[in-house]
Amino acid sequence: MAVNRMIKFENLIMGEVLKSMQALGGQVTRKEVKREIRDHSEVISEEKVDEVKKSKKTGISYRPFDYRFNFAVKHLITTGFITTEDNRNLELSEKGRMVTLEDFNPMRDVRAALTETLSDDTEEETEVEEEPWRTELLVALAKMPPQKFEMFSRGLLINMGVELDDNIGVRYVGDGGLDGFGYITSDDFRTTRVALQAKRWDGKVSAPEIDKFRGAMDKYNAEYGIFITTSDFTREAMKTAKEGTRVITLINGDKICDLVAKYHYYVEPVTTYKLKSFFTDDE
Repeated sequence: MAVNRMIKFENLIMGEVLKSMQALGGQVTRKEVKREIRDHSEVISEEKVDEVKKSKKTGISYRPFDYRFNFAVKHLITTGFITTEDNRNLELSEKGRMVTLEDFNPMRDVRAALTETLSDDTEEETEVEEEPWRTELLVALAKMPPQKFEMFSRGLLINMGVELDDNIGVRYVGDGGLDGFGYITSDDFRTTRVALQAKRWDGKVSAPEIDKFRGAMDKYNAEYGIFITTSDFTREAMKTAKEGTRVITLINGDKICDLVAKYHYYVEPVTTYKLKSFFTDDE
């Protein structure tokens, strides 16, 4: 019974993977596909994507969705809907680009061509972290003293092109957040007033918090808002951020990592090499 449930869920994910990749242009990373499903899928909830369980065998926490997602992608690669060279960057093949989602049948189009069998205890396996430094960064930010986190946030905002107001400033407040005000000047020399907020939360930021921030923007007549969190945002929060005349840019933990990498902000890139098949093929 458990195997049947997993197969049905993987089948559902396969359809959503193809739908997401088509929507994103056909050439994306695994992470981008997973995020698209998490934020916009009409058949898989964000709670299902974000669910965390603990393995009965090892006691290690894992995300069941991630494991089933990886199997779904593997099946689509095996059956020629997706191509990949490094197993991280994915591209729709001609078969994947031409498939009509309404007619796509995972049992007929994918599983009929597969020979592997699934065991109901595979769900408790853990996913290999592709970029461990991201987890390390977010853990470090969560442990930072308030003043050090304030300095980090100031520097990140400055790298993003925000000119901080020294009088209104970015100041640490008792609830662990950062509130502030700044300016962004565009290429045509138009300066926009920007309200800023950064919070270190364990849970996801909800829509009411976005509404509260938008209300606070009125205090300084801000035209634009940037809300940063080391965690994530609910789907409703993302929807709320786009409503009205003043759009709020949302930056979650994953985007914080992207920005840190983009600006080399207290990180150093490491170059390594991967052996090609010449060295690994059997004689």
